[in-house]
Amino acid sequence: MTNPTTPLAERMRPKTLENYIGQQHLVGHNAVLRKAIESGNIPSMLFWGPPGVGKTTLAFIISETLNRPFFSLSAINSGVKEVREVIEKAIVYKKGGIQPILFIDEIHRFSKSQQDSLLGVVEKGLVILIGATTENPSFEVISALLSRCQVYILQVLSESELLNLLSQAIQNDLILKQKTILLTQTEALLRLSGGDGRKLLNTFEIVLHSANSPQIEITNEMVLASVQQNMALYDKTGEQHYDIISAFIKSIRGSDPNAAVYWLARMIEGGEQPTFIARRLLILASEDIGNANPNALLLANTCFEAVNVIGWPESRIILSQTVIYLATSPKSNASYQAINKAQQLVKETGDLPVPLYLRNAPTQLMKNLHYGTNYKYAHAYEGNFVEQEFFPDKLTGKKLYNPSNNTAENKIREFLKKLWSKYGY
Repeated sequence: MTNPTTPLAERMRPKTLENYIGQQHLVGHNAVLRKAIESGNIPSMLFWGPPGVGKTTLAFIISETLNRPFFSLSAINSGVKEVREVIEKAIVYKKGGIQPILFIDEIHRFSKSQQDSLLGVVEKGLVILIGATTENPSFEVISALLSRCQVYILQVLSESELLNLLSQAIQNDLILKQKTILLTQTEALLRLSGGDGRKLLNTFEIVLHSANSPQIEITNEMVLASVQQNMALYDKTGEQHYDIISAFIKSIRGSDPNAAVYWLARMIEGGEQPTFIARRLLILASEDIGNANPNALLLANTCFEAVNVIGWPESRIILSQTVIYLATSPKSNASYQAINKAQQLVKETGDLPVPLYLRNAPTQLMKNLHYGTNYKYAHAYEGNFVEQEFFPDKLTGKKLYNPSNNTAENKIREFLKKLWSKYGY
């Protein structure tokens, strides 16, 4: 019998690949992971993707499909002791010729020593490890473990997949079937979910509870009113993870140190990892401040290194200092825009040849072909500068970097104006 206190997202968790919604690039017909599952020969693997896209569910379905024992740990509340307990059980299964599956949710939260404890287990084949992470495993998983796992990237659910999820819940959930539910408008539900299936079902359930009626018509206005009343807290399990970090980054970009420190506190109290926060600050220092204040990148990098050494709770002070410094720095995204324009230009024009005079000439043959001929060595000229063309012939005069209007970059603009009048500085 269905327990009405069990969350809708849990009640709707599929048990087979046929009922699994999303990730068709991995588990669709003839997809790479589905083939591995059907062959019964799966590697240890890491599922990398945002919250609510089916990482935990897919791991469970794999164990059910292959009829393997399934051990599940959360890196938030598990450590070396719990891993060792699983290893002891796995050894027993191994003697019987059975290889269990060990699923570790939020594996990026494991320390280096905790991840080291998994190495021998994976190498000896005692378990098939499936780790789930919302963070780039290249940064968060030790290289030795990463090299022994296949990384699969899970994507946010599309609008049609989210609507399918709602439809299945209304049609198949025993509790919802007792109600008459009319989905008149779905835009608010879809927008609030952000491609997160679990968040969609949790929001949907909140809306239904607020209606408290056997006959319910879902409208955008009704959804927004219900959510504003019930979803104010930072979700430690990750459902508001991206919303909070978005508000945090935008507050710093918008030069508001007060709001920035508030969102920082929300993440700290919510149990966010200090390295996650510090890495975002490192990116922001270049993307949103850049050459308006080059020291911002230096401070952000020092912050990142410091919190890796110190950890909580003292890291909060270092993060606060850095956040306030970045929020009160002049802003420029000129470097960010420049590389975006340059990459788009490369996509549009392809592999244009390097002019001969800019090519390296380490061999006599290359010299005979005039590689490097007529190159002007800047240091041989007054002021260590001589005007020459550094673009491929077809791109002469292309302007990609446009300094922003701030003290530091105005100096850069004046410098460039003296040297490169053809770019219109």
